Amino acid sequence: MPQKSHTFRRARLYLLLGCSALVSLPSWAQEWGTFLKPFAADSLWNSRPVSPTFSDDVIPTSDYYPLITNSSYSTGIFLASPNDPPVTVTGPTGSNSIKIVDEEAFHDITIPHWPAATKPAPGGDAHADIADPTTGIIHSFWGLAQQDGKWTARLYAWTRLDGRGWPDPAHYYQGARATGIPAAAGLIRTHEAAAKPDFYPHALAMSLTFNALAANPAYVFPSTSADAHAAKLNTGNIPEGALMMLPPSFDTSKITNDELRRIAETLKRYGAYVVDANRGTPFAIYAEIGSTANPAPNGWNATVGNELQTIRAALRRVTGTSGWIDGNGKSFTPNQNLNLLSMRGAWTMQSGGGQAKFSSWDQAMIFTNSSANSVAVNYSNRGMQAVNWAKPVPGASYKLTARTTGGAKLRMTIYDQLVGKVVTDSGYLGNGQSTTFTWNANSPRLIIYAQSGGETSTVSAELIKAN
Repeated sequence: MPQKSHTFRRARLYLLLGCSALVSLPSWAQEWGTFLKPFAADSLWNSRPVSPTFSDDVIPTSDYYPLITNSSYSTGIFLASPNDPPVTVTGPTGSNSIKIVDEEAFHDITIPHWPAATKPAPGGDAHADIADPTTGIIHSFWGLAQQDGKWTARLYAWTRLDGRGWPDPAHYYQGARATGIPAAAGLIRTHEAAAKPDFYPHALAMSLTFNALAANPAYVFPSTSADAHAAKLNTGNIPEGALMMLPPSFDTSKITNDELRRIAETLKRYGAYVVDANRGTPFAIYAEIGSTANPAPNGWNATVGNELQTIRAALRRVTGTSGWIDGNGKSFTPNQNLNLLSMRGAWTMQSGGGQAKFSSWDQAMIFTNSSANSVAVNYSNRGMQAVNWAKPVPGASYKLTARTTGGAKLRMTIYDQLVGKVVTDSGYLGNGQSTTFTWNANSPRLIIYAQSGGETSTVSAELIKAN
């Protein structure tokens, strides 16, 4: 089994699926952004590259054989129903509560619908993901456990069920894996394995061990983060977020194991994204706990082990493509110009009355019980993360657009700490209003102002590179 690194970053179905055949699914289950088909059609999880080019880097051998795992170090995905009760999750005994990564804060969190079947993976990471179609959210946990009748976890993050399946630079951690994705992303699902297709119709999730993973850069697009110990432990050339594929010349007919052959066929078409680190396993590909996607269900199998080594030796990192095809068969170009600005951090009422607080699920600052024209200020400078492929470029133009409700307004200033003055001031912007400016701060400190429109209003923003 893969020996997981203990880094900080880390189904119930309404339908019963038979082991030998997939029952007819209702229409909602066949749509993108659902429990059985998570994320949008043009998510990179659901898309395949056209004419990829490859590096020469080979995944090295390590202490163990490569692995397809549907057990301890994978995860279960549990479907929430509108009738499931809320559950409050706290931190482990003796901790300062659960880490809410998007808020960069510790506090308890109440999940509105908690399936009774929810069960953490038995491995050290204790992942579990809850998909809630009612709210459109996947709730992702690391270190989930039941202690003294209460649910605890070490880390919580979330993502949209119908979203990209990868974070943007503003909302940089959208799941409990090291790369900021939910553990559900890229899994070979129970219903997929039961259908025994020729290949799985999405990219897979893969971990590598330290002699394969790169220290600098530790991650690349579409990932926005990597394992915390990457700089210390990694000695290889493959960053997290990389797409690994088998080249078109790989002869899958030489793979004798049926399950391993369909995985190889998937690796030729969609590939697998590197999403985490493990200890001593050259690569591990993750399948839903309890699924039949295990080429060696009865334990060690020398033939499977040798064929996994054949796949390992042939896998290559994708370095470029001539295009992409989404899940609906349409050509598209993945967008890397994504939002840089979050409303996270402490808000202080500067004038007027009421309260102002960041809501991660809304990705907005929310005024409550506020009088019109009340002003709240966020001095925390926590709204922008230093994602390595999305850092502001000095001299480039950027566009700030206000996204507000209830008549609220947004203002952003950028103070350059090296020159000791404000170098950018957007002025107050109403919903949909924009301003374009040149990034000219060498050591920026962002100050965000929000002006309420009345008793209840919200403030968020989009900051992207101007075309």
